[in-house]
Amino acid sequence: MSNRSVRVLGPVDAVDGAVPVTLPGPRHRAVLARLAVARGRTVPLATVIDDLWPDGDLPSRPAGSVRTFVAALRAALEPDRPPRTPPTSIVTRGPGYALELPVDAERFEDLARSDPAAALALWRGPAYADLTGAPWAEGERARLTALRLDTVERLAQVRLDEGRPAEAVADLDAHTTEHPWREEGWRLLALALYRTRREGDALAVLRRARTRLADELGLDPGAALAALETDVLQRSPRLERTDADLWSAVSGLGTRATLESTTPLLRTLAVHGGGPVTALRRHADAVAEAQRLGDPSLTARLLGGYDVPSVWTRSDDPASSAVLVRAAEWCLAVGSPGPASRARLLATIALETRGLPGDRGPAAAVAAEGLARDLGDPTVLRHALAGRVVQAFHRPGSAPERVALGTEIVDLAVRGEDPTSEILGHLVLLQARSGLGDLDAAAGHAEVLARLGERHESPGVAVLLEGFAAMRAGREEDHRATAGRLAEAGMPGVGNGLPALALAGLRLQRGDPPGDLPDAGPYAPWVRAWACRQCVTACAEGQEIRHRRADLPDPPPGHVADALWVLAGHAGLAVGDRDLVRRAVEALTPAIGEVAGANSGLLTFGPVADHLAVLMRS
Repeated sequence: MSNRSVRVLGPVDAVDGAVPVTLPGPRHRAVLARLAVARGRTVPLATVIDDLWPDGDLPSRPAGSVRTFVAALRAALEPDRPPRTPPTSIVTRGPGYALELPVDAERFEDLARSDPAAALALWRGPAYADLTGAPWAEGERARLTALRLDTVERLAQVRLDEGRPAEAVADLDAHTTEHPWREEGWRLLALALYRTRREGDALAVLRRARTRLADELGLDPGAALAALETDVLQRSPRLERTDADLWSAVSGLGTRATLESTTPLLRTLAVHGGGPVTALRRHADAVAEAQRLGDPSLTARLLGGYDVPSVWTRSDDPASSAVLVRAAEWCLAVGSPGPASRARLLATIALETRGLPGDRGPAAAVAAEGLARDLGDPTVLRHALAGRVVQAFHRPGSAPERVALGTEIVDLAVRGEDPTSEILGHLVLLQARSGLGDLDAAAGHAEVLARLGERHESPGVAVLLEGFAAMRAGREEDHRATAGRLAEAGMPGVGNGLPALALAGLRLQRGDPPGDLPDAGPYAPWVRAWACRQCVTACAEGQEIRHRRADLPDPPPGHVADALWVLAGHAGLAVGDRDLVRRAVEALTPAIGEVAGANSGLLTFGPVADHLAVLMRS
C-alpha cells in the first residue's frame, strides 16, 4: 500500500511504484479524480453526486452508487487489506470522503522550484486529460497547466545559469511555438541562442515574437524583450553569464520571490562556481530569512532545492550547517510537508550533521531513505542517499556499505541524467575502494571523474583527484601541494588539518619520528598525542602528557576516524596507557580488512591489520 499513488498529470490512474493499478470504469476514475482535486480535503457525498451527474440524470440510488464506486476503488488500491480493517486509501470523514494517497500533482508542485527537470518528467499530458468535460476539474487543470509553463521557463533559466544554453534551446523552441503569448519564453530562447553564438538566430526569434504578439494579440513586446533586442544588436557584455553576475543576483535578500529565486543560483555556484563556502553561507542567510518570515513551506522549498551533495564528513562552515539543521527541524515541527518535502528535509538534516556524534543524523538519513523508496521518486532518492553516504561512518569498517550506496547513486544518476549525482557516486566509490585497498578499482573511478569533472565544469573534482594521486605517490611534497589547492578551491572542511594528518600517516608507516608538522586543525588532539610520545622519556612532562592521553576523546565519525584511532592507539602504547590501547583496538577491529585513512581517498596510514598486530601485542 505504501508504494501506491494517484496520477493526474495526464489520464487519471494509479500506480504501485511503477506498476499500473487496474482501476474499474470511467465513473470510478471520475470519483478518484474528484477526490484528488480536493487535495486531501473532505468532499461531501452530496458534492460528489452533483459533480458526477451534473445534468441531473441521476441513477435511482445515487448515494449507493457512489458508495459502490468508492468500495471498488478501495479494493483496487488496497488489495491486501485484511477484512474489517479500516481503509487507508480513501477514508470516510463525516459526510464525505477524502483521498489519503500521494498524488503526482503534489510532487510536481514540490519539485517545480527545486528541481524543474524532475517535475517536468512527471508530466504525461494535459492534467486530468480524460475529464475535459468536467467543470469541477477545469480550475485545477488550468492551475497545473500554468505551473507547468512556468516550470519549463524555470528549467531553461537554470540551464542558462549553469552555462548550458544549448540544452535550453530545443525545449524553448517548442515552448514558444505552442505558447506564443509567453514573453518570458521568447526572451529565454533568444538569450540561449545568443549564448550559443547564434546572434542572428537570436534576433530572428525576437522579431518573430514581435510579429506574433502583434498579429495574434495586438500587443507590442514588453520592456524585457525590447531591451534584450537592443542588447543583442549591441553585443552587450550584460548578456554573458559570469560568476560575478550570479553572486550579484543573490546578494539582496528580502522578498519571498527573491528568496525563492536564489536557490538554483546558489546551487549552481556551489557546484560549478568554485565558491562552495560562500554559497553555503548565503543559502543559510536565505533560509534564515524565510524562517523569520514564519513561512515553513517557503523554508522547506529553499532547503529542499539546495541539494548540493558532500563527499566529506566535516562541514565547510559549521555555523551555516547549524542554521540549516534548525530550520529543517522547524519545518518538520510546525509545517505540514508532503512525503517528498519531508524526505528532503530529513536528508538536509543528515547532510548538515555529518561528522557530528549522536543519533540524530543517522536516524534522519535512514528515515529520508525510507520515505524516498516508498515514494518511488529517483530524484528524492538520490538526495536521500547523499545523506546516507555521509552518515555511513558510524564506525570504522563501513567501506562495503558505501560501495553499495555509491553504486546505487551512480545507477540512479545515469538513468536520471544527473551529472552532479554521478560525480558524487564515483567519488564515494573512489574513497570506499581506496579504503578497501583496491587502488586499481579506485583509479578506474578517478579516470571517470576526470572526464565528468571537465565536461560538467566541477572544479572541486580536479583538486580531490590531485589528493588521490598524492596518496598513491606517498610523497610529502605532493600532500603539501594538495593542501594549497584545497584552500584555493574553498573547501576548508576538507583541507583544514589534512596536511598534518597525511604527513603523520607517511612518517608513522616509515617508522620516522613525527618531526615538525603543520597545524593539525580539528585533528590536533590525536596528532599531538602521537607526536609527543618521544617526550615521555626525554623530559619531565611525561606525567602531564600521559594524563592528556588518558583524557583523549573518541574520534568523531568520519572519513579519517580510523586514522585517528591508529594515532590514539600508538600514543597509548608509547606511554603504557592500556585503556587507550584497548579502546583503539575495539574501534579498529571491524576495519581489520581496510586501509586506515584511505577512506578519504586523500591519505593513508597503511593496513589496519598491521596496526592491530602491533597494538594487540602490548
